[in-house]
Amino acid sequence: MEPFARETIAQRVQSVLSAIRSAAEKAGRRPESIRLVAATKTVTVDGIREGIAAGLSILGENRVQEALPKVEALAQAPVRWHFIGHLQRRKVRSVVGMFELIHSVDSLELAQEIDRRAGDAGQSQDILLEVNIGGETTKGGFHPDGLVQLVSTMAALSHIRIKGLMAIPPPTAEPESARTHFIRLRELAEAIAAQRIPGVVMEELSMGMSNEYEIAVQEGATLVRVGSAIFGARHA
Repeated sequence: MEPFARETIAQRVQSVLSAIRSAAEKAGRRPESIRLVAATKTVTVDGIREGIAAGLSILGENRVQEALPKVEALAQAPVRWHFIGHLQRRKVRSVVGMFELIHSVDSLELAQEIDRRAGDAGQSQDILLEVNIGGETTKGGFHPDGLVQLVSTMAALSHIRIKGLMAIPPPTAEPESARTHFIRLRELAEAIAAQRIPGVVMEELSMGMSNEYEIAVQEGATLVRVGSAIFGARHA
């Protein structure tokens, strides 16, 4: 049996939190400025409960159908929910208001649908804009070029709040190669913030997953999405 398999979820949570603290200190950042989003896709409610007991406070789900029963089962738990997966427009009504933050808004049309549904519900929804930072043809997201202009357009939507950016770098066997993508996302957020667009803040950078979250922290991440390093390899 692999050493990782012998560790409990609680031990892995503490290991990840410790690594985040170390990476933050190495970069001269305050560790409390980075929050761990535990990616709980395919994880059982009991497994999530173990993680909560160990210190998890933000849970990230990828799929609406899978998330709904978990949110209900853990309604009394001291946690907040983030939506981190691809969001189809026809599922927006189920997501608005249930998730504190939607990380994966990847088109103007999706932003408009979220705004409409939030308006219907009399709410405002916090969102992040997903950037196709590696220019991958197989991946959705906003192209970095021209995003400032699009943000100005989306800022006119009165029932969403643009809180920052999210990106998933191209897959690689070498985590260090993700650094340039993280730097580019941070610089893009800084460029948008410099425009001082009313109603837009760039206070969140959601970047970094299990294999490169420490590098993301060093380059400015405020939210890291970690799943397999806590719950083990998963399928589906």
